[in-house]
Amino acid sequence: MRVLLIEDEGALGDAVQHRLRSAQHAVDWVETLADARAALAAVPYGLVLLDLHLPDGHGLDLLRGLRADGDRLPVIILTARDQIGDRIRGLDLGADDYLVKPFDLNELLARVRAVGRRYCGDPNPRMRLGAMEVDLVNRGVTVAGRPVELTGKEWSLLSSLAARPASIRSKQELEDAMYAFDCEIGSNTVEVYVSRLRKKLGRTVITTLRGIGYRLGKPE
Repeated sequence: MRVLLIEDEGALGDAVQHRLRSAQHAVDWVETLADARAALAAVPYGLVLLDLHLPDGHGLDLLRGLRADGDRLPVIILTARDQIGDRIRGLDLGADDYLVKPFDLNELLARVRAVGRRYCGDPNPRMRLGAMEVDLVNRGVTVAGRPVELTGKEWSLLSSLAARPASIRSKQELEDAMYAFDCEIGSNTVEVYVSRLRKKLGRTVITTLRGIGYRLGKPE
């Protein structure tokens, strides 16, 4: 999953970024609301971690704007212990959860997984394609009932396709799901990982529509 971390405390932001990346999430870290809005306009994120008191404004203004636009992007608020009123307002505005600083990084990952379990309102979302089953919450895939080990990038690509199994995803969309802004991406990166997934899951699991993009399933 690609995560937008909005946090102006350098030490905390660095620790959170490294912990999320160690769990195979792509992370973009910004320190201001202006940079956050620019990132959100450019990339389809799976989750936002939102500090409230930022150099150029209040994080709740960003949350309020998202919800006013009908954007249901999951948001977890990061808040100081004495900001109870802010936490309540954040939940009322549509935040999915909050964490009180200082927090344990493993608890953060648990909260991220908990938000994932509410994916599309389904507590246990699974997607089937022939003999393959993808569990979007528990980050697992089986073929004919047997688990298949995927790398972080392989999972990011597959889960991006599985989240919208009837849709065609462009190469750019898949790159956005797999990589943060500060990562170098080769011109054939998506093709390489599609090839790896076909070797592990079957040749027909992903269809290439030349010049358009990719989708799950064999050609019609």
